[in-house]
Amino acid sequence: MGVAVLAAAGLLAGGAQPAAAGSALPVEYHFSTGFLKGFAAPDRAPDGANDWSCRPTAEHPRPVVLVHGTLENMNDNWGGAAPLLANAGYCVYAFDYGGAFAGAPIQGATALEGGSATLAAFVDRVLGATGASRVDLVGHSQGGMMARHYLKDRGGAGKVGRLVGLAPSNNGTTLDGITELGRQLHLLAPANDFLAGPCEACVQQEVGSDFLTALNAGGETVPGVEYTVIATRYDEVVTPYTNAFLPEGPHVTNVTVQDQCPLDATDHLEISYDPVALTDVLNALDPAHPRPVPCQVVLPVTGPLL
Repeated sequence: MGVAVLAAAGLLAGGAQPAAAGSALPVEYHFSTGFLKGFAAPDRAPDGANDWSCRPTAEHPRPVVLVHGTLENMNDNWGGAAPLLANAGYCVYAFDYGGAFAGAPIQGATALEGGSATLAAFVDRVLGATGASRVDLVGHSQGGMMARHYLKDRGGAGKVGRLVGLAPSNNGTTLDGITELGRQLHLLAPANDFLAGPCEACVQQEVGSDFLTALNAGGETVPGVEYTVIATRYDEVVTPYTNAFLPEGPHVTNVTVQDQCPLDATDHLEISYDPVALTDVLNALDPAHPRPVPCQVVLPVTGPLL
């Protein structure tokens, strides 16, 4: 569902200016460092993103739009993926949605329907600027699930080739069982009344919410789009972690990071910076040219040990 609020305390201003796609940009693989740099500059694109003069190549004809998670912003969520994708030759774009106001450091908190509408408008802007006929979407947490609402309910299916989700909340979360316990004790409704003010999107991502029930009714995918879900067994936010996965099918690939690398202990936060998961993103976007998936020690939140 997004980012640890504890990490937000005491942050300094940071972030990086947009850079031209394909330039040699440093790639951040540590969530803690990337988050600290980007939190206080939510209205700045992460390094490598939002070069509106970028034109897609024959090798990568679809621009990539990055969709951040709950309580994150485009800069603190994508300090690793944006420069990595730009270095690989993609036109990369990122945006903020769901904040209390434009430029708020905490985004992705308001109703998911609003985020979906913002995504729809942003994709149209990217298509208009680049001349591409479709984009690919990469979403973290809420961003990976909310993008499905855009595909299903806002006409996005004809404008998207691939959707890659990093620990997406596709089937909701029990928040380590807290919401399930509340439901059993008949305390969930008052708790939701409290949450709905500061974070309506949090309530909408609970297992069995009205939003998820409607989103998943009639099938969780739409024709014409290729789906990849990348999850971690150590996800502490989307619980159980298997709730990230979409039903198996010819156009769905579900990946568990630890099946490729048992040394990788990435959690929900680190996964958008994790070198193993980010290699999976590259391979999902360009399956015709797969890259070897690395295996190294990766710690929750703080990232690679070396």
